[in-house]
Amino acid sequence: MKVLVIGSGGREHAIVDALSRSARVEKIYCAPGNAGIARQAECVAIRETDVERLRDFAAERRIGLTVVGPEAALAVGIVDAFRAAGLRIFGPTKAAARIESSKEFAKELMSRHGVPTAAYRTFDDYGQARAYVEQQGVPIVLKYDGLAAGKGVVVARTMDEADAALRDMLLDDRFGAGRVVIEECLTGPEFSFMCFVSGENVWPMVSAQDHKRAFDGDRGPNTGGMGAYSPVPFITLDDERYALERIMRPVAAALVSEGCPFTGVLYGGLMKTPQGIKVIEFNARFGDPETEVVLPRLASDIADVFCAVADGGEVALQWHDFATLGIVLASKGYPGDYAKGVEIKGLDAVDDTVYHMGTRSDEGRVLTNGGRVLFVLGRGATLGEAHAAALRNVARIDCDNLFHRTDIGWQALDETKK
Repeated sequence: MKVLVIGSGGREHAIVDALSRSARVEKIYCAPGNAGIARQAECVAIRETDVERLRDFAAERRIGLTVVGPEAALAVGIVDAFRAAGLRIFGPTKAAARIESSKEFAKELMSRHGVPTAAYRTFDDYGQARAYVEQQGVPIVLKYDGLAAGKGVVVARTMDEADAALRDMLLDDRFGAGRVVIEECLTGPEFSFMCFVSGENVWPMVSAQDHKRAFDGDRGPNTGGMGAYSPVPFITLDDERYALERIMRPVAAALVSEGCPFTGVLYGGLMKTPQGIKVIEFNARFGDPETEVVLPRLASDIADVFCAVADGGEVALQWHDFATLGIVLASKGYPGDYAKGVEIKGLDAVDDTVYHMGTRSDEGRVLTNGGRVLFVLGRGATLGEAHAAALRNVARIDCDNLFHRTDIGWQALDETKK
């Protein structure tokens, strides 16, 4: 079977890497891909949102399965277009993907179907929104109602922070014209709970946690994620069962009942609060960087899984029991302005997997080409061993313009020391 993966980041590299281990897959294409993906797949220079060209490419090359990585492609209806052409594709329709592309849609769906989440109100007027924040008080959570590459959420600790965020989202249209969802600020550790979903059928993956802040100690601005690990020791089997039965399965059933059944990966960004597990957000695809620590633990043939989900079949998942922890190497200045085109050396000295997130090739050299550049994996019998392995591998990479966090997994590592 020929497979097409859509996207160009670390998530897509992890998907390509997992597919390369499948006995069913004879050829992998990736559009548009990156320098690391090019070592395992044939990269195709088509943008991830160019639906017509991607559909035509899949038809011409007789692609047996297309896997969608990024949310932007889902939001423009790539799944609908492929299905209309009779092509097998893994991912939700544009209507089902609103669970991510519209925070308001997701909150209203949860409210209607009794899924535990934070109390909220939605606004499109700056003055009304500011008055509501003043009434509720800080801390408070402000979410742009749309896609913002993981950066459209602000936990405002002061009125000045809240006001700046509201101005960004409602007056200056930093992410585009839109609305703002204002939520109560929940407390507790967050974790990522991804599930394969086909209609009302839901199959959970192993838990993971990522780190959004740029610097050690969870300081600095929010990013798309600076590292991740799996499993999460403070999330018990009972917690996972609760999340599955009270959140993920009810949401899948709700989408079916409302005429937009979900197919693909439903990502639950959840928080273990003192009042129980509640939903922070949903994504309509694999998380990034969580995918880079979850898929290496998958023992099942991922091509079988993708096809079964896309075709409405049965899925059986088996997992390795080792731990994984990965560290993002990001361009200095990220998530603000940063330079591109800086050479990266030492990649061949790493003794585990390095997923490329933002790289390009130039005459045999690998150059930086994004904010988040590399995801360096470590594995071990314990999270402590995986953390040490990841740090050793990071030390072997030579690039003057990259920085990283050294404390990925600190909550889990503290937990295992108790």
